[in-house]
Amino acid sequence: MAEAETDYLIIGAGAVGMAFADTLLDETDAHITFVDRHAKPGGHWNDAYPFVALHQPSAFYGVNSTPLGSPEKDTIGLNKGYYSLATGSEVCAYYENVMARRFLPSGRVAYHPMSDYCGDGRFVSILSGKESHVEIRGKTVDATYYGTSIPSTHKPKFEVAEGARMVPPNALPQLWQAPESTPSQFVILGAGKTAMDVGVWLQQAGAKPDSITWVRPRDTWMLNRGNVQPGLEFFEETIGGQVKIMDALAKATTPEDLFARLEADGIMLRLDPDTKPLMFHYPTISRGEVDILRNIGDVVRMGHVRRIEPGKMIFDSGEVKTAEDALYIDCTATAVERRPVIPQFQGDTITLQMIRVPQPAFSAALTAYIEANYEDDATKNSLGQPVPLPDGIDAYARANLVNMMNQFQWSQRPELQDWMIRARLDGFGKTIAAVAPNDAEKQDLLQQFRDKAQAAIANLPKLIAQEEQG
Repeated sequence: MAEAETDYLIIGAGAVGMAFADTLLDETDAHITFVDRHAKPGGHWNDAYPFVALHQPSAFYGVNSTPLGSPEKDTIGLNKGYYSLATGSEVCAYYENVMARRFLPSGRVAYHPMSDYCGDGRFVSILSGKESHVEIRGKTVDATYYGTSIPSTHKPKFEVAEGARMVPPNALPQLWQAPESTPSQFVILGAGKTAMDVGVWLQQAGAKPDSITWVRPRDTWMLNRGNVQPGLEFFEETIGGQVKIMDALAKATTPEDLFARLEADGIMLRLDPDTKPLMFHYPTISRGEVDILRNIGDVVRMGHVRRIEPGKMIFDSGEVKTAEDALYIDCTATAVERRPVIPQFQGDTITLQMIRVPQPAFSAALTAYIEANYEDDATKNSLGQPVPLPDGIDAYARANLVNMMNQFQWSQRPELQDWMIRARLDGFGKTIAAVAPNDAEKQDLLQQFRDKAQAAIANLPKLIAQEEQG
């Protein structure tokens, strides 16, 4: 016999699951049950390194009902002049607050932390081994499909020889506890946003750039944070940036040409002007961070490391010497897995995926609105088509096409458009709606966006065809 009943059982109380539940609470009278392995809500944020922060404005993250972080712009630091980026500790406290002060007091949410989900409404306490069962009247919601992986929880894909000193970024702020063992060389392993954060943090904490070696298997393109700011104040940068993206998508002949155009327009940034990046995972960064990272001159581009030892790193193509006391910093976790897109709505199962990249929280909130307000799976899936996450530059065109197709579908539903304008997580829709009809300059920019978007849609199939042939 079931020990409890629920309408929606959500596997995972991280950013995606929380955003979905928050909107579902507002749009329905459903009962929701969370099952999660962590001791507190927030998912991977509980395991992140202490100096982590959002890389897009806090306005685009969290749950719809509750603001995250400060609504003010930073006045100092590398994010100066831009809206604040909530720190990891702020994000964790935020999700704990949402669960404790909004979800649980509603009387419609049950929360089971430190539990493994076994399927069919069954879950087991990690601490006691007790098995529980909840009868699911409605649907199971998988908020873990992308299998988020971070350095402190993943298993490296390379060998670590005895005596080699390797740590996740989490350990770096604790080096003060043993100053006698401070290494003469820091070796950053990985090329993604975590590695960038480590490179910036090390230098700001006092490490000299020439004491840092950076193993970058692939260089990556990065989004300029100046073009993703909410509010009318940044209208020219944000909407003007979208105009430039549409123009590049309309005129590009190859993926390489596309990213070259985006770089020329200040949309995309790269670290090394002499190296063409092949990777793109939507990292967002400021020009100030790029300047600091360019101080690191010892960059190893020999592919993925296969084995680390005291005094050397081994690659498929050879070896690189390191200091005997080198500290290897593992930043090789994949973060979001590139998994095949599947329909989000399949009978009694919802598999949450991004329907607008790179915005996981907004995607989950909108998916909940779709679930609550439309009847059949065919309609729901047409309004929430998952975007294939790019790994390399070739797949960026396809991601943009699906983004635009989804946006068109949403524009055909007045009630959905109204929800988006009111949604906290969709800052751009609110910004566009706030433009006065007699503001000729901003209205002209919006018209340019519409015109260039049509041209982009006409050209995107050609770019996608190159991806398929390649």
